[in-house]
Formats: sequence, structure tokens, C-alpha cells
Amino acid sequence: MVQSINHRADFVTKATSFQGFDEYGQIMVGDQGLEFYSDRNVNKYVRIPWSEVDVVLASVLFKGKWIPRIGIRTKKDGTFMFAAREPKKLLHHINTYIPSDRMYRSWTFFEVVKKNFQRRKEQKQIKRK
Repeated sequence: MVQSINHRADFVTKATSFQGFDEYGQIMVGDQGLEFYSDRNVNKYVRIPWSEVDVVLASVLFKGKWIPRIGIRTKKDGTFMFAAREPKKLLHHINTYIPSDRMYRSWTFFEVVKKNFQRRKEQKQIKRK
């Protein structure tokens, strides 16, 4: 059995981890960090201490009515993507440990396309000069 890094769990909900193949399990927010444990295999887990969390990203759709994915960007290991059954409650409990200035709404599809067109336009102008 895997030992938890948390002394107490503030919030536990069902979730999906998007690391390689989709993995179903439970995500736990505690006093020491965020943990994901797989339902099928106990040895598949993700532990992220609060000291390692750099930024929390949320994909927000329909003006906050639906949050399909939450990303946790760490200082060393990259971004971990999760989909939770209760994402608003999950973000609320994460916000008790991570300040609001490090929680962001991720770009929408159209914002990404717009940024790419602007970047290409700037590159063409630089080449002409």
C-alpha cells in the first residue's frame, strides 16, 4: 500500500488523469499536497506537494458553467492534467493552499488560433524588412 504525503484529506473526488493513457481514480487535496491514485493499480499514483506547484490552469467553458480539465504545472516535472467529477469544489480547495494569483484560466481554442495568426503575421513583417 502506498503511503500518503497528506496528514489529513480536505477533499476527495473521482477523477481521470491524462498522463499517457487515461487513468481513472481518485484525486485528493490535503494539507501537504495534491494526490491522484488509480482505481485499478495501486502503484500508479501522482503526488504533487504544494511547494512544487508553480501554476494551476483551468479550462473554463460557457462562462464558468463547465470546467472539463484542470492542469497543475510544477516547477520540475511539467504539467499534469486531470478531469474531476466536481471541478469547482476541487479548485476551491486547491485555492486554500495556492494563492489566486497563481491560478489561471487557460486559453480557448479561438484564442490559440488568434495568437498563432498574429505570430505568423509578425514573422512575415520581420522577413520583409
